[in-house]
Parts: sequence; C-alpha cells; structure tokens
Amino acid sequence: MKTVRVAVVGAGVVGFSTAICIAEALPICSVTLLAEKFSPDTTSDVAAGMVLAEVFPDIPLERQRRWFKNGFDHLLDIAQSEHAPEAGVMLSSGCQIFKEVPAEMKPFWSDTVIGFRNMTDRELKRFPNHKFGQAFTTLKCECSTYLPWLEKRFRKAGGRVEQRKVNSLHELSNNFDIIVNCTGVGSRTLVGDNQVHPIRGQVLKMEAPWLKHFIRDGDGMSYIYPGIHSVTVGGTRQVGDSRLQADEGDSKSILERCSKLEPSLRRAKVLHEPVGLRPGRRSPRVEKELVELKGRQVPVVHNYGHGGWGVSFAWGTALDALGLVRQCLHEMPLQAKL
Repeated sequence: MKTVRVAVVGAGVVGFSTAICIAEALPICSVTLLAEKFSPDTTSDVAAGMVLAEVFPDIPLERQRRWFKNGFDHLLDIAQSEHAPEAGVMLSSGCQIFKEVPAEMKPFWSDTVIGFRNMTDRELKRFPNHKFGQAFTTLKCECSTYLPWLEKRFRKAGGRVEQRKVNSLHELSNNFDIIVNCTGVGSRTLVGDNQVHPIRGQVLKMEAPWLKHFIRDGDGMSYIYPGIHSVTVGGTRQVGDSRLQADEGDSKSILERCSKLEPSLRRAKVLHEPVGLRPGRRSPRVEKELVELKGRQVPVVHNYGHGGWGVSFAWGTALDALGLVRQCLHEMPLQAKL
C-alpha cells in the first residue's frame, strides 16, 4: 500500500495533539502540519491551561466524559514523568467557589480529577461573598512550553511542519489525500462555519511566587492560576470581539476582581498582558465529511470549536479525530491505496 498523505491544519494544542495521534498510530500516513502561526503566537499560548470543563449542550455527556478523562490521563502521565519540566505540565490544587449553590453540585468531571470534595465552612470563610465551593487537584499545562514539546514529539514520529497560511482547502487537494481541520476560529473563513466566533480572552501574567493554590470563581470570570514561571490572573469573555491588543480597562477590572479573592495580588508585579481569541461554538465540531475539491471527493475531518476548554479536551478529541481518519482510510477507493 502506498503512503496516505494527511494534512493537519492548525498549530494550537488541538492541531498538534491530533497530528501526533495520527502520526504515532498510523505509520501508513505521512502527516504534515500546516499553519500560519506557531507558538508563541497561537491562542493556546495565551490559555491558562487549567484542566477543567463546562458542559457542551449538543454532545452526549458520556462522550464529553471520555474526552475529559482521556485528556486528563494523558497530561497526568506527563506530569508524573521525567518529561514534566520540559513539557510544562504540573499538578495544581485549589478551589472553585460559587456565589450561589450551583444546580449541578457534582460536575461530570469530578470523578476524574483528584480528591474532589465540597469545601468546609472554615475554608469558605475567607470568601464572604461565596456560599459554596469545591476543592480538588487537577492539572495545569503551560502551553508556551507544552506546544514546542508537542512539536518535537510530532517530528520524532516522522511528522513534517510547514509554516504557511491556508486560505482554502482547495490549495491542499492536489498534495493530500485526507485533510484534518483544527483551525479554531479560522474555521469561520476556511470552511465557512458561521457557528464559530471569537471570544476575546485577556489575562495578566503576574509575579507572585508565594501563591501555590488556584482559585476560580464558578462564573468563570475571575480566576487565579499559579504556574511554573508566573501566575495567570483573569479574565474576560468578550463574545464577537477580535481585538488582540491589551485593554487597560480590562486589566484594571481583572486586578480589582481577583484582588478581592486574593488580596496579596495587590503586591504582585504584572509581567505582561496577553490576549487570545477562543474559538467559541455552541459545541465542538468533531466529525468527518466528503468535500468536493477540484473535481474529486476529499475526506475532511473537523476538530475545532472547543471554546475555552481546548487544553482539557484536546487529547480526547484528537483520539476521536484519529478514529475518523481510520474510517476515512477504510472508505478510500482501492486504487487510491495501491
């Protein structure tokens, strides 16, 4: 059988995870990852990288649970290995607090994270505006370290990397047999998906080495995530906003809100103020279709639209995308394989 040429478009955490899964599992495939921007210039680089999740309305809960567990286990294996410092993956303990008791007191991922429990009254005392909280240990992924590590792993598996802007799938139809689309917000123009839209996220990277435990407000608007080199303090969720410049008003609001949760932040130094555009979508798109490109039917696998949960679900949806690529191989006409 001849080599099957696979293009993966997109170099964020979803793109590289998907490219690795295909390259490592399917030696028959020659995998090329194409993207206009690579780390440190991707949305993933701005991500806080905490492994948490919210429910997607159109995806069966069992599938979301599998995505989350596969992603968690993958990152936990790295965090507990010698590769942890090079990959930028670490265990992180802390709490999620709520102003009102949530309808769902035990989220679907509570059995996957480590040591999940409700907070005691004594623990909640420091948050007078919050009535309920959950304490647990999860994982944090420093994407500016993790992405170059993934690229190295992908190249080791025989993958090729090409820096170029893909304006249309037609550009790829002559050189590739299967196309995998992991372009996030870029899918709006690349495949004409109007359901995907930018959600602007601005954070502060702060120097506060005394902070060791994360705090996340259950509304998702305020969070403090200590990392390896700095503390990520956020954030914003501005739907339809594509500005990539830091906004002074947003920085002030973030600091004000988060200092109420952690007063010592008032003494911390702001190192920089990154901005990224999350690929907002009602639910991620992980499916395949046949697209007519230059007169022939080309299988296209989609894996995008993870919103703010790309790091949490990347490996899980990458494994699903791998399964879809396997299906494409089985369905390819015999002459294409000879």
